[in-house]
Parts: sequence; structure tokens; C-alpha cells
Amino acid sequence: MSTNEGMGTKTGMRAGTGKGAGTNVLYKSQAGAEEILRRYQGALDAWPVPAEHLRLPTRQGETFVVASGPKDAPPLILLHGSGANATMWLDDVATWSRHFRTYAVDVIGEPGFSAPARPPLASDASAQWLDDALDGLGISRTAIVATSLGGWLALDYARRRPERVTRLALLCPGGLGRQKLGLLFKTLLLRTLGRKGVARSVRTATGLEDPKFQPVLDTVVLTFTHFKPRTERLPVVPDEALRQLAMPMLVIAGERDVLFDSAETARRVRTCVPQATVRLLPEAGHALFGQTDTILEFLREPAAGS
Repeated sequence: MSTNEGMGTKTGMRAGTGKGAGTNVLYKSQAGAEEILRRYQGALDAWPVPAEHLRLPTRQGETFVVASGPKDAPPLILLHGSGANATMWLDDVATWSRHFRTYAVDVIGEPGFSAPARPPLASDASAQWLDDALDGLGISRTAIVATSLGGWLALDYARRRPERVTRLALLCPGGLGRQKLGLLFKTLLLRTLGRKGVARSVRTATGLEDPKFQPVLDTVVLTFTHFKPRTERLPVVPDEALRQLAMPMLVIAGERDVLFDSAETARRVRTCVPQATVRLLPEAGHALFGQTDTILEFLREPAAGS
């Protein structure tokens, strides 16, 4: 493990950008990869609280983590969605890191500084990768906040390693409600129309129409202009596996989510995990904002019986 101390530390565009080191897997071109990761580095330089940049060896390759908050505080793992990286949590980390040692993990196979590996999702490979990451961080048990693909990763890990997960806060998670593949095919078609086509598909997928979200949309459009997203369907977490989840759980989804069936997500969680708290946001799509305090309240709730 290597550590870079402090805000604005240069991490270097190492993972998945060198020739033969992931460009063909994750990006359409070397130039596109470099443009995305330059933008990412700039966002890391603007991280709102002091941070450490960690590089952890795992069986899937190097994993990049941004650690913030008191070292003696309870751990909190953050897992972003597809086509994103640790900067997905820029609006949340200052609040959460006052109470937790937060670890914003760059998921492997996504446009961050982690390895370009994409092991089959229908296996225990993702759980083994998270085992390695947690072991590298010296964490035996942790709470997890995750969104979309990251939500699926968190659920998969919780069902396979329940003894290592203390709480789950999931935003529009995959693996619960029906995945709407029709949008994926439409998105792939629009990609052939260039940047304007990508912009149209991004607006549809995220549900972000308010002009205040334009900087976010610009970043997502840049990413999906050059990045090759996963096309593998997320495995559905079976009912019997959901029923075994005993840790406190919060699930927040947008009723207008065009990627996952949020009504089915809510129904399955309420049926199979009755202790969970489920919130459906009527005006929200797949990209959820403004949930920082709601999640913090959940994370800080006293454990049952305490």
C-alpha cells in the first residue's frame, strides 16, 4: 500500500491508461482516457477535506481509494456507480467524514485510477476483490454506502460476507428491480451520433433536467463519449439471499428511474427485508442528490438493543 498525504496530491494517471494496460478495455482511445482522467485528477485536487490517496494490491489489480476523516472513527466504505469514480461523493464526504473514516473506492473496471479488470459478476470474484480491499485497509467490519452498480456490489458482498457488513445504505441499487435493457440499446445507438447523442442518452438515464446540474451532466457526457460501459446484465439477488440480510438497511430510489424498476426494488426489499427502510422519491430519476443528511442519520442510528 502506498499513501499520498493531503489535499491536491498528484496521483498520476496510471490505471488503465497506458498502451495495452486497459485503454482497449475501458476507453475508445488513449486520448479519451487521458482527457477523462485529467478531469478526474482536477476533481481530486478539489476534494473538500484533507485526504489520503491509497493504492491497494488486490487479486484483480491495484485499487485506488480516497480516505478522509479521523483515523480512529468507524469505517465507511463508499462504492460509486457505473461510469463514475470516487468523486461521485464530493458533495457528501465533508459531512460524513466528520463522523466516519470514509473510504471512497474506485471500483475496478470503471473510469478511475483502479485496475481495468472486469471479472464476471455472476461469480464470487467481486466479493473476493472487496475482501482484498478491506484487508488492505485493515477493516474487519464496516458500513457501506453505495449507488447503482456499487449498490449491486454492496448487496452481493453483504449476502456473501454478512459478518463484515454492519449497515447498508443503497441509492438506486442494481440487482433488485428489473434492469431496463431497452435504454442500454438506445444509449448504444445514440452513441453513434456523437457527443449530442451521448448528451441525450445521459439526460434520459440520469433524469437530471435542472440547469444547476449542468456541470455534472458535462462530466458524464465527457465520460461516456470516450468510455466503454459494462454491458453485462447485473445478476438479480435472489429472495432467499435478501431474507438472510440482518443488518440495518436503507434503500432510496427514484420513481422515475429509467435504468431499474424502482417499484419492484421497493416491493422486494419490503417483502424480503422487513427491517429495512425504503424511500421512493416521486420526482427523482436514477441520479439522486440531496440525500447526505438522510444517509448520515441512518448511519448514526443506535444499533438495535443498545
